[in-house]
Amino acid sequence: MPRSSRLSSAAAAAAALTAISLLATACTGATGDAAGDDPAKDVTINFWHGWSAPGEVKAIEENIERFEAAHPNIKVKVTGNMTDDKINQSLRAGGDKAPDVVSSFTTDSVGKFCNSGAFADLDPFLEKSEVDKAKVFPQSLLSYTSYQGNQCTLPLLHDAYGLVYNKDAFEAAGITAPPKTWSEFTEVAQKLTKSKGDSYERVGIMPTFHGYETTPMRLAAQWGATYFAADGTSNLARDPAFTKMLTAQKDLVEKLGGYEKLEKFRASFGDEWGAEHPFHKGQVAMQVDGEWRPNMAREAGVTFEIGTAPLPVPDDLVADYGKGYVSGTIMGIAAGSRKQNAAWELVKYMTTDTEAVVAFANGIHNVPSTIEALASPKLQVDENFKTFLDIARHPKSSTTPPQADGGTYQLTFTDLAYQHEKGAVADLPGALARTDAQIDTDIAKAK
Repeated sequence: MPRSSRLSSAAAAAAALTAISLLATACTGATGDAAGDDPAKDVTINFWHGWSAPGEVKAIEENIERFEAAHPNIKVKVTGNMTDDKINQSLRAGGDKAPDVVSSFTTDSVGKFCNSGAFADLDPFLEKSEVDKAKVFPQSLLSYTSYQGNQCTLPLLHDAYGLVYNKDAFEAAGITAPPKTWSEFTEVAQKLTKSKGDSYERVGIMPTFHGYETTPMRLAAQWGATYFAADGTSNLARDPAFTKMLTAQKDLVEKLGGYEKLEKFRASFGDEWGAEHPFHKGQVAMQVDGEWRPNMAREAGVTFEIGTAPLPVPDDLVADYGKGYVSGTIMGIAAGSRKQNAAWELVKYMTTDTEAVVAFANGIHNVPSTIEALASPKLQVDENFKTFLDIARHPKSSTTPPQADGGTYQLTFTDLAYQHEKGAVADLPGALARTDAQIDTDIAKAK
């Protein structure tokens, strides 16, 4: 979904993680007494979320209206456009104005939320409500909403990442279908690239890791990379998937003109969430992106036909084609809330009620986060959106695992990827080993 706080750059992620680190420090503590309130009594709870676009805010308000109609004793005071930094400040201050329920886009920080005790463990609430989370949510979503057995958040819709492409450009280049393998992808990207002097009229795809959603994590998912070994230590150097992915990406960068030429062209791109996005303007023919992009492109007034497909996989993993990287929004209860049982009623409704999940998904054009909602006949699905539903349902779709240091390990990996793609890494195996050591040190400090 379009949102200004999406972690599409290392700088944005680092800022968010700093804020959450402070939040976690402020909000640790036992929650036994806090869960002793009577949810049947008249009560007002505070719900903070990060959505700000008019359509998204409207969808949230409509969901809250349905909840209050079903729970007339619980009033919900909603505050939108809340960043993790603002949430941190309020929780540190405490008091009646602090949030009881929080929705965050920072899925990378679930490990910190859970490890620190900033959010309450939801398993006791799930158990007393007789909600079997394994039957309600896809496993890939449960994997990024819990940490070491602590289910401190639940999924609230989610995002699937695939390939969005310009069908007109494909047809003009004689390409009849989206690429399934990396070798096909490389060939198609080259065919779609049009040079213009020392720059481009169009690139088949912007392959550098600063290219919006073309992150190392999105691509690593296609190689089936495993970030951590069974003993919990960083696995980048030991899993050949990381070396293969980085090598293939750098090869594509070279074949499309080289790092410096591509980055110079990328500097001309417009805002990722605005009408001037390079895909909208025809500057790129293919884009790694989420389910929101086709609608955003249509709203921007594009005149070409849009297609969607899963991201390609390595040639030796063609049987896995259809999978992708998944992420999403999380929802939890502040550990310091004195109204946790009432707060749970809102969390349970918004995350597990099929009609509520489907209505919200339709309202903001996101992928539903429960198994039943994914199959609901009320879900508004067109051909392009179906691609992302299929990616979300694919058994081998994956995400980055939560860690005690939040997403810091991903930033460390991304820093290495930035250096490698521009040719500054002479010894990739050695660099991966050093990155492993740094990740292990950071996680040990966080624990």
